[in-house]
Amino acid sequence: MNFWGFINLKFLLDVLFAAGFGLLLFSRVKEQRTLWLLRGYLLLVSSAWFIQRFAFLPLTSKLIDAVVLACSLSLAILWQGELRRLMELLGTGRLTVLLGNPPREFRAASTTVNQLVDAAGKLSQNRRGALIVVDLGSDLRPEDFLYSGINIEAQLSTDLLINLFATDTPLHDGAVLVKGNKIISAGVILPLSRQGISRYGTRHLAALGITERFDRCICIVVSEETGTLSLASQGKLERPITSSRLQELLIKLVGNQNSLGASKSSVNKTTSSQKINSNDNMSIENEYNKSEILKENKD
Repeated sequence: MNFWGFINLKFLLDVLFAAGFGLLLFSRVKEQRTLWLLRGYLLLVSSAWFIQRFAFLPLTSKLIDAVVLACSLSLAILWQGELRRLMELLGTGRLTVLLGNPPREFRAASTTVNQLVDAAGKLSQNRRGALIVVDLGSDLRPEDFLYSGINIEAQLSTDLLINLFATDTPLHDGAVLVKGNKIISAGVILPLSRQGISRYGTRHLAALGITERFDRCICIVVSEETGTLSLASQGKLERPITSSRLQELLIKLVGNQNSLGASKSSVNKTTSSQKINSNDNMSIENEYNKSEILKENKD
């Protein structure tokens, strides 16, 4: 009896762990086509397991195992970039990135978006090439780059970003890494993407390369030739964009709720002040009307 109870408990834990792993995979996949492929693959694996354990059909089991093996090889080729990133995160022990729990220190402050937009706009007007990587929880480390650059550890500001991308400085050609409201390093050399080599320049390929490997980071690109703004996120590049569009995208991706709350409170303050001023104006008008009535009665 105890043996069968142990077997049932083991079976229950097996099913629970498999279900939890499947839910974790589904929660991490954002693209619809990838989600369909993952569902089909997990359905094949579940069918093979069920037939081997309960149905006792040797020939059918062999056929499904062959199909699962072929699908595994196909998905390994199709998802080689994602699998490489998964192995890198497992090797470096960054489980919080895999589980989707970014540390609080990577969350941007209320003024981060405005400073990034201002710096990007001024760099675009002056046609200075720039590459700004904003870490939103990927926990980027020096080993994730081809060259980790020069350690800065300074407070984020518009003037400092503009000075770091000055054409007469040695840090001009590299990227700047921003975490929260701090500039971590400058002169960082990013890995290049293999997509769109003929269409994009080096800065745009670097932005695509880092956002392909880490989905919780974004990259702002300023073209040195044309001064156009671009934003890379999850291996996709949106270009060209205006400063207002860049601000909208950054607020959406960074989740700048403090600035929105501040703007709402400022709106409420202005509306309340307008109400007070209107009430004061009405009281003044009433007193003026009363004085006019008294003068007419005296006359």
